[in-house]
Amino acid sequence: MSQIPVVPVSGMRDFLPLDVVRREYAINIIKDTFRLYGFQPVETPAMEHLATLQGKYGEEGDQLMYKVLKRGAKLDRALNPEASADELADMGLRYDLTVPLARLVAAHANTMLPVFKRYQIQPVYRAERPAKGRYREFMQCDVDIVGVDSVDAEADVINAGVTILRNLHFVQKDDFRIRLNHRQILQGLLIRAGVPADLFASALVAIDKLDKIGPDGVRAELENRGLAPSSVQFLMNTMSEMAQGSSPEAMLAALGKLLADHAESRTGLQELEALTVLLEAGPACNTVRIDPFLARGMGYYTGPIYEIQFPDLASSGGGGGRYDDLLGYFAGSRVPACGFSLGLERILLIMEQRDMFPSDLAAAPQVLVAQLNPTVSGYLHRIAYQLRADGLRTDLFPAPGRLKRQFRYAEKQGIRYVIIAGESEVESSQVAIKDLTTGSQVAVDTADLTDTIHHLLGTIT
Repeated sequence: MSQIPVVPVSGMRDFLPLDVVRREYAINIIKDTFRLYGFQPVETPAMEHLATLQGKYGEEGDQLMYKVLKRGAKLDRALNPEASADELADMGLRYDLTVPLARLVAAHANTMLPVFKRYQIQPVYRAERPAKGRYREFMQCDVDIVGVDSVDAEADVINAGVTILRNLHFVQKDDFRIRLNHRQILQGLLIRAGVPADLFASALVAIDKLDKIGPDGVRAELENRGLAPSSVQFLMNTMSEMAQGSSPEAMLAALGKLLADHAESRTGLQELEALTVLLEAGPACNTVRIDPFLARGMGYYTGPIYEIQFPDLASSGGGGGRYDDLLGYFAGSRVPACGFSLGLERILLIMEQRDMFPSDLAAAPQVLVAQLNPTVSGYLHRIAYQLRADGLRTDLFPAPGRLKRQFRYAEKQGIRYVIIAGESEVESSQVAIKDLTTGSQVAVDTADLTDTIHHLLGTIT
């Protein structure tokens, strides 16, 4: 008989109590901040029609999308030797939260305000090779503004993301930075390099891997994708000359000279200049860097693009951009939109590595109500209710039994105080409080119990 696997599928995880409490701590801060900025929550299904998802994420996205087989008779009809994967599947697990948002906006266009500010916190799925901080199922925390053309919208979503990081205690000058670029600047650089228009998308896929494979890897990939040696050399030289570090003003000035003959790039440069001015007036002040080779892999971006970069994380900690054409796939007309997504898993990883979680953050109960004598169980249930009503995390041992066993149960969870009561305590309206650390035990009137427990817990915090 084969053994049933007890570990999760590769790239997916179980979360134990402390993991869940830490995730909830961060997610609650994220939600509160998004609401502070005027964003409202939505949720969408984990599964979408395959036609909704395909063709929106570029070359790599379509390859990494989880596709769901047709069911029943539809699958039977599709099962033939010549069938392709697309003929066998008709649904897919969502790859991100932006394409589902575009579908949602189109589906509810008649009831939505002209300007729609939404946030969404849900898991997404990608058939990637698992690595540190990279999973096949992971949580995205997205914020988007639909219906606004100006870079004020970009400033709002970026500032919301920065405020979240500040609220999570990323407060030192070098804790993170915001990398900015513009798709029109990238396009201008490709034109300036002599890259044919039909190779733009392929070249961007290679450039987007710069953080993962380094300059030598990007060079090799550009060559393998058919770019002329002169084009590759121009792009690699420009990457080297415009390495991050210059001020936004200096970088924009240098790009302005390099791309002076490309009108669309000038528009992109003007928008980035306006955006940096807005960001310097808010919480993102002194965090912004212009990176002319930031590409962002999603094929739907049309304007400014941005990423969070942490010094101790090789990959992005979140990012986003403007996608004015995406909603048109569903709405039938152009709808301006931009968004920002926080990489929750990677942020939590950094917080754990830096020991940034509050010391009092715990999932364990504060008190255990022990049960020894079944004749007084009702009394003990009322005691547990009393403690819970006063906000104390209280575990009631689920059945009468030996106290030694219940003490071990409490110690394994880090519970210091155990409430004990027998018939004599019931008659005198009292309980005994056992301190498992010192071994001491005191009798307390039930009327004073919650105050006493609060006092005891206060003495050890």
